[in-house]
Amino acid sequence: MSDRKQFRDLVAPEVARETIASLDLTPEPETVRLADARGRVLAERIDADLDVPGFDRASVDGYAVRGRDTFGADEADPIELDLVGAVHAGVEPDVVVGDGEAVEISTGAVMPDGADAVVMVERTETRSAGGEGSDESTAEVVAARTAVAPGDNVMLAGTDVAAGARALGPGTRLTPREIGLLSALGIDEIPVRGRPTVGIVSTGDELVRPGEKLHSERGEIYDVNSYTIAAGVEEAGGEAKLYPHAGDDYDEMERLLLTAAEECDLVLSSGSTSASAVDVIYRVIEERGELLLHGVAVKPGKPMLVGELGASAYIGLPGYPVSALTIFRTFVAPPIREAAGLPEPESATVSGRMAVRERYGEGRLRLMPAGLVTDADGEMLVYPVDKGSGATTSLVEADGVVAVDPDTEYLDQGETVEVQLFSPDVRAPTLLAVGEDDPALSRLLDRLENPRFLPVGSREGLRRLGGGVPDVAVVAGPVERDVQSVDLGGWTREWGLVVPEGNPDGVEGLSDLVDRDLAFLNRGRDAGLRRSLDVALDDLAADRDVERRDLTESIRGFEVGTKGFESPARAVARGEADAGLGLRATAAELGLGFVQVGTESVRVRANPDRAAKAGVEEFAAVLGTAADVFDGLAGYEQEQNQD
Repeated sequence: MSDRKQFRDLVAPEVARETIASLDLTPEPETVRLADARGRVLAERIDADLDVPGFDRASVDGYAVRGRDTFGADEADPIELDLVGAVHAGVEPDVVVGDGEAVEISTGAVMPDGADAVVMVERTETRSAGGEGSDESTAEVVAARTAVAPGDNVMLAGTDVAAGARALGPGTRLTPREIGLLSALGIDEIPVRGRPTVGIVSTGDELVRPGEKLHSERGEIYDVNSYTIAAGVEEAGGEAKLYPHAGDDYDEMERLLLTAAEECDLVLSSGSTSASAVDVIYRVIEERGELLLHGVAVKPGKPMLVGELGASAYIGLPGYPVSALTIFRTFVAPPIREAAGLPEPESATVSGRMAVRERYGEGRLRLMPAGLVTDADGEMLVYPVDKGSGATTSLVEADGVVAVDPDTEYLDQGETVEVQLFSPDVRAPTLLAVGEDDPALSRLLDRLENPRFLPVGSREGLRRLGGGVPDVAVVAGPVERDVQSVDLGGWTREWGLVVPEGNPDGVEGLSDLVDRDLAFLNRGRDAGLRRSLDVALDDLAADRDVERRDLTESIRGFEVGTKGFESPARAVARGEADAGLGLRATAAELGLGFVQVGTESVRVRANPDRAAKAGVEEFAAVLGTAADVFDGLAGYEQEQNQD
């Protein structure tokens, strides 16, 4: 194994950017068809080799004339011209306009020889040559009630683009308007800058591609990074190429990385970049290429590799999805855009006040995932979204990143910060809700414009509501602590024990969990269901004149609580538990048995400072008029507002 002591000192972010900038990612130019050119960048100047339009054409419907023949015409004294023919768009004229003559012409039609102006049809009228009531002739004349000068209402050849003119320059990004110009020039093949090809290799024995069979019992997880980073590559102007994921075997990793290096301008890997002895990817780069740095003083994403592998550049991203995407956006996307010839995107930053105090002080740059929410006055508030780098939901719960200086010990509540948005079209949600997850709640949220819900459980939801960040908290079951809030309404739901279909073990209630050796799967302590269960066990303990602990210690699996409200029921469906804490609605949805223990109330509590916020008022209105939301949900009943 090579000595890697030189990589133990983390480099500054500026050094990492300079190192990556030194890599050559620029591909060779290529030629594409016009139909495929949108969004590409011109590699060279394009000159017009023809006039656009290529002929003098009428710019209005009317009559082509010799301008001098109309001089002196006005409403009171129109000038009559002989009508000698007609010319329509797309047809070669077969008539010549002589002295005192006019030709009917359509917009876009070729000007006939002899004509140099067009009188708008609205300023003319036609009549028989012999006058009104005359049957002496079938010839017609045009009475022009206005004078026109040569060139009036005519687009001369080359007016739009003249032959030989510089039409578009190198570096121009081809949007629909540039595509239109190229179409007008008749150009079908376009020289464009190549899109850097980026090979993506996710590493780790535990990874499974989405769509394949997942074996959770083996510790397998779906490969998040491959598709997440590929989408980022395409967004930055690159062309992503996915490779099979590599296990932690050196030979297989070497083979995949070398193959990707031969076929791509840049190779990105995720995972296997830490200092652990089992990680081998840095050895491949050291032995088959050049490792330029290992480790950047930034959080998240400290374990980043940068190097060269054959003729290709190489960057190793961290394995956790949030870390990988944050490092990609910060360090990798800019050079991909530069190689593709794309400009940096428009500044996508917003200012806001910290909704809560956030402590820090690790001595390295922190890229803090942050969410946005507005107060009742529309002022922007910023709150940290940090479940740990391994939580993929942080990818969608965060709206951007706050760069926290290494010397910063804390961000104070109310302090103004700049949020670097993940994209310019990011908007704060109309409603930020937290608390107890619930099937009825999901249906209600579907009726709102742009809500965001964080399923943190009732207890944590109340705590956050008391902290002032969310607009509303959804609280189920008995409340251990209360906070000042406005009740918007709610519903009741039946809860109890979810058992296999047909209830083969004959479970009748909580006593069976205590007295029999049944495998039970509980909910986490933040869940309202868990609190309802605790109260019910208190009652059972009082009936038996024992402590609740005496009962819970007899229930196999009582201390193992899941976050998801359907997780215990699904474990029962898989045969991993004999009973699970859950809802009648969940059991019915999954085709399982259900033993009712009780009903509990679910209430929507609003932050009193946000009760007048438009999103909160919309939610209250939906909640008060959505009785049909509860149709088909077993064990549900709507309640009225308690305030």
